[in-house]
Amino acid sequence: MSGREITFGQALNEAHLAEMEHDPKVIVFGENVSSQWREATKGLKEKFGRERVRDAPITETAFIGAGVGAAIAGYRPVVELMLVDFGLVAMDQILNQFAKSTYMSGGAVSVPMTLRVLTGAGTSSGATHSESLHGLFAHMPGLQVVIPSNPYDAKGLLIASIRDPNPKIFMEHRLLYPVKGQVPKESYEVPLGVANLVREGKDVTVVATSLMVQEAMKAADELKGKVSVEVLDPRTLVPLDEEAIVNSVKKTGRLVVVDEDYLHYGFSGEIVALAAEKALKSLESPPIRVATPNIPLPFNPKLEKELLPSKEKIITAIKQAAA
Repeated sequence: MSGREITFGQALNEAHLAEMEHDPKVIVFGENVSSQWREATKGLKEKFGRERVRDAPITETAFIGAGVGAAIAGYRPVVELMLVDFGLVAMDQILNQFAKSTYMSGGAVSVPMTLRVLTGAGTSSGATHSESLHGLFAHMPGLQVVIPSNPYDAKGLLIASIRDPNPKIFMEHRLLYPVKGQVPKESYEVPLGVANLVREGKDVTVVATSLMVQEAMKAADELKGKVSVEVLDPRTLVPLDEEAIVNSVKKTGRLVVVDEDYLHYGFSGEIVALAAEKALKSLESPPIRVATPNIPLPFNPKLEKELLPSKEKIITAIKQAAA
């Protein structure tokens, strides 16, 4: 790997650029994709033209549906949905047409489309602009759910997603965009369905997603010398690397799941269920979940911070699990 550092947003931009140069069937459209302030797609319209990079009207049902049609017709669309919350008005297109067309056609058509969405709280944007709904999409059959936590994975997972023949929702936490990391200049894939062992440890397994991987690492650093924390990033929720999670829990005997999505009926519960079903005899203490309560996210920044998972909450959970 080269020694250069770039941001999460720049890594996404490089992935788009590499795949558009590699395959003329890759097209990009969505809300404000040609705007200079959209870092992930900045400069693409100038390089590839309006036929391949096009701003869409603020009509999610229309442009997501158009993406599905383009994919079925043989293109590889990357469709940008400005916020995951806005996808709620296009659930028929996402959960029926996008996710199920291959199944409903008996495999006669494929939908190699990547739906990129911005997710997450932390900017005091209110209840309808701050959600992390990956658990909702992971719950529905037919969709692959990709959720990078760092610049290296952002580039490699997006390239892998564009090349993959299945429908994918690619979820990018807004607070990760300025995060820097080492990223090779060349094109590369990070395989879907393979977890990343971010940090090895022997006392407690922490399974974390997206921005919460960064918070989990801060917690592990602060507990160094007191508790040996293993941090595991699934990278994709569907497909899920169950083997990596189960093996880690069997190794440490303790589990903390950290996720910004809502607590009830969400990803954190799925991981606890997985541990109970496949590693129960190895558990030395009850699994602990650190997630967002099922309360609409407040606009007030102090109240918002109070609800969200944090380094401090993760440290408390790890100590409780290790006690």
